[in-house]
Amino acid sequence: MSDDGDYCLIDTARPPKADGPPYAECVLCREPTEYPESYKGITLCPVCEWQEAQRTACSG
Repeated sequence: MSDDGDYCLIDTARPPKADGPPYAECVLCREPTEYPESYKGITLCPVCEWQEAQRTACSG
């Protein structure tokens, strides 16, 4: 039996943490994130980031 596919391949790329304000707002709930406002891309607050990780986690 092959081990191929027995694990998840999840993109874990994250923007750099901000040293201080201004912070980017969460794309889901609009709360401040831990990421700099200048970051271009999807940013999630810690709560939404955790919920998204739970939602996309492999089950089984």
